[in-house]
Amino acid sequence: MNKNEARQRLEKLKQEIDYHRRQYHVYDRETISPAALDSLKMELFRIENEFPDLITADSPTQRVGGEALAKFKKVAHIHPMISLYDAFSENDMKEWEIRNLNYLSSSAIARVKTTSDRPLYYCELKLDGLAGSLMYESGHFTRGVTRGDGKTGEDITMNLRTIESIPLRLRRPEKEELRELKMSEQDISALYRLLDDGLIEVRGESIMSKKTFIDLNNRYEKAGRPLLANTRNGAAGSLRQLDPKITAERKLDFYAYDLLLGDAERGEIVSTREAADKLVELLGFKHVKYNQTTVDLNEVFSFQRKWEKKRESLPFGIDGVVVKFNDLKMWPLLGSVGKAPRYMMAYKFSAEQVTTKLLEVIWQVGRTGALTPTAVLEPVSVGGVTVGRSTLHNLDEIRRLELRLGDTVIIERAGDVIPKVVKVLKNLRTGEEKNIAMPKHCPRCGQPVTRGEGEVALHCLNRNCYAVALRRLIHFASRGAADIEGLGEKIVEQLVDEGLLEDEADIYSLRTEDLLGLDRFAEKKAEKLIASIADKKKMMMARFIFALGILHIGEESANTVAVEMSRRLRTKTISPSSLAEIAGSLSLADWSELGDIGPVVAESLFEYWHTLKTKDLMAKFERYGIVLMPPSSTGGHLEGKSFVITGSLSGLTRQEAKDKIKARGGKTKESVSRLLDYLVVGVEPGSKLEEARKLGVKIIDENEFLKILEDGK
Repeated sequence: MNKNEARQRLEKLKQEIDYHRRQYHVYDRETISPAALDSLKMELFRIENEFPDLITADSPTQRVGGEALAKFKKVAHIHPMISLYDAFSENDMKEWEIRNLNYLSSSAIARVKTTSDRPLYYCELKLDGLAGSLMYESGHFTRGVTRGDGKTGEDITMNLRTIESIPLRLRRPEKEELRELKMSEQDISALYRLLDDGLIEVRGESIMSKKTFIDLNNRYEKAGRPLLANTRNGAAGSLRQLDPKITAERKLDFYAYDLLLGDAERGEIVSTREAADKLVELLGFKHVKYNQTTVDLNEVFSFQRKWEKKRESLPFGIDGVVVKFNDLKMWPLLGSVGKAPRYMMAYKFSAEQVTTKLLEVIWQVGRTGALTPTAVLEPVSVGGVTVGRSTLHNLDEIRRLELRLGDTVIIERAGDVIPKVVKVLKNLRTGEEKNIAMPKHCPRCGQPVTRGEGEVALHCLNRNCYAVALRRLIHFASRGAADIEGLGEKIVEQLVDEGLLEDEADIYSLRTEDLLGLDRFAEKKAEKLIASIADKKKMMMARFIFALGILHIGEESANTVAVEMSRRLRTKTISPSSLAEIAGSLSLADWSELGDIGPVVAESLFEYWHTLKTKDLMAKFERYGIVLMPPSSTGGHLEGKSFVITGSLSGLTRQEAKDKIKARGGKTKESVSRLLDYLVVGVEPGSKLEEARKLGVKIIDENEFLKILEDGK
């Protein structure tokens, strides 16, 4: 056999092996015996050994190979893999539909009117595995990436190549097959161009079947190895093995659930989710055959109830249904809100529930002095996660449940939500159970606690309580507040224990020599922390007010207060003592008249600024050189302008950029809308860039942004 003959034979063998692979792993049809298939693979292997330069990446012999990796590389997604919002009831789904119809224009609403032959929604079983993205260039599998944080994932290409149901080369569908999907000749030609010389992205879920999970755990138990917790963890753990040979042994499967065709918009080339599912099958992938279209939500509810009852009969784990608009052209129209799309919703099954015993209730003290009850439980596994604690929220929740120490309780965990106690099984009581008393004293400092009229939470009255002070100091130094790099929770606790910190102002009194000799502090680290503290002596007033941890005051309320103080003082910089003087001069009625300030917040502000302790603290801040910069809400050259920042800026941090905008009277937002004035684009921007382009929002780079900061032009 000469080289040319070998090349032709190899191509024939690869096509034949791939055909039988697809029949078995995609359609569950055994078209050839395993022994005969092995024989074909052996012939392929022999020819490749004889002509190694003819080996290609899409050869079946190359599914497992190469050395184990030292670590996975980070890869940015071309299109973000956004997460979904969850619905847990029919009412949640109805509200989702109403929000979408209200969001759409009247012309768009007309497009979604349905008939029996034009279904509105496409329902997919929500597989319980690991989501990933597969990239095919000119039809060949070149890269596989985990979902990660949605913007950046890990390159697990070698591990994904071991999954038999993932084609290494896309199948080229026949024209007649594509015409059955109602694709036009133009669309068919566009698809062929992408298969020949373009980029196709297939997204899906890598899963471990229930049978494989049981078989592996039986083997592991006999070998004395740790058991897998559940099929989802089994799939995720298998794909994060640094040695692809270990992944290959796990016999994972892959089901496609999304298809992105080059630069084509949603709805181009293939117009519906139903057609996209059929197309990925023609390309060589497996998709969930139970997925179906539905005309309205009533059919969605029937589909969800059906599979909640039948889920145990499936070969894989599912935890709900993903409901998507079937018309793909609706997707860009609906867009996203926050971090999830409007055009689809994860409709979860009933939460997993188990029973256990309540052993104890402990009370934790938060940064504002609020006491929160936590249930200590007999450890129990819920969905593969061992749970020993659960939040009880507040005393009212304890009373609503009629909860007692020693009770047998039902706890539930929906998806990744924190487990909670939902019911007490009173018939199982023995008479030994004890009532849970409301604490009269703080569990940390022993001082009295109180519950204000109309309030749910208990509060420690001692402002010097160790736990309260610790939480307040941690909050003050945190990223959203003073943002002091290197002053994390453990360091704050150490400094409090050493008597170096009693209040927030003490942070600015620290010296390098105070830190030397302490645990975790060498000279360079000590100097670095002191430099970081000194760097934050000049603060935006809104951040300072938020950092103080005043009861009920969040970032927005802090900004409202800062704007009002700026209006009254009208100076370029403000000292903490001046702030205390002006704020302390306001009556309760004055605070209540501020926009966005309700009666509860007004009372909290009035009480905070009318105490001698606050005045002393502000004087202490001033003594240590703290200078506050007010927002230029009146007269700033960016007044009335709004900005969103995406990606990393080279000259300043995102928070610094936001502070500069606010200091000049502008506003910062987190989401893109038609009302936005500017999208500032840095390195590696996210999905907001594409959203801004679609909405016609002004897009500027960092240089343009800096010029606008300077003169507003």
